[in-house]
Amino acid sequence: MAVSVMAEEALTPAVTADNAEITDTEQVDGSASQNVQLKVESNAALDLEPKELLEKPVMGDVAHALSPLGMYQAADWVVKLVMIVLLAASMLTWAIWLAKWLQLASARKQVKKLLGQVTTLHRFDAVHDLQLGVSAGQTLINATEQELTLSRQENAWVDEGIKQRMGARLERIQIAEAGAMGIGMGILATVGAVAPFVGLFGTVWGIMNAFIGIARSQTTNLAVVAPGIAEALLATAMGLIAAIPAVVIYNHFSRKITAYRSLLGDISTNLLILVSRDLDRQSLFSVTNKVDFPKIKKAAEVSA
Repeated sequence: MAVSVMAEEALTPAVTADNAEITDTEQVDGSASQNVQLKVESNAALDLEPKELLEKPVMGDVAHALSPLGMYQAADWVVKLVMIVLLAASMLTWAIWLAKWLQLASARKQVKKLLGQVTTLHRFDAVHDLQLGVSAGQTLINATEQELTLSRQENAWVDEGIKQRMGARLERIQIAEAGAMGIGMGILATVGAVAPFVGLFGTVWGIMNAFIGIARSQTTNLAVVAPGIAEALLATAMGLIAAIPAVVIYNHFSRKITAYRSLLGDISTNLLILVSRDLDRQSLFSVTNKVDFPKIKKAAEVSA
């Protein structure tokens, strides 16, 4: 028994030493395998790093993507169509502004010049001595002269009748000239009223597409959500850009056309004054011619 116990005690340290050596070997092998795995992962990361850098957008590309042109290019075809329509409406608005500004400036200049000349006249026949261009004032003078000629030909030479007919003619010419000046104003009114709603339609459509993109990507990251919403809001901005100038220009030209028609009314009034003055002179001359001066003289002698 003593011999066996001593043998076991002698063997135990040897077994323990072997186990320790095995454990150390396993640890070394494990650390070596971890090192190898880390090296493989690091090499893989290095291999993938250039590709990720190439795929990652730089700040310049992001700025271009969020610019108006970039957002238009990335928008849905419906939103693109809305933007094109609003851009065309805006360009048409400014074209009408330029055309109306030139037209009204020229017409008002001619009418003011004619009004200053007509105001200084004492007879209607003197209008033939005026240097008249092609203007609404010339149309008013021609209508007045035409009515006087027709009244003489038809023996309808009653003062009040002539004035009424002439006033009706001149009133219709004023309405026609103001209507001619108002061509294009309906387009301005339509753009000012409809453009915001067209832009809103593009915004609603764009936000719908943005939400669909969010559902497909299954993420609420701002980098994914922001571009679609920005594209949608661009349509609203373009609608306001088209509508606000249209409303302002419409109100401006409405006042200018009203003032222009007032100038035509002043010319018509002056023409009626000249005609009325001529009719009064003619009536006075007719009454004077009808007086029998010899009979009056004979009666005076008899009474004496």
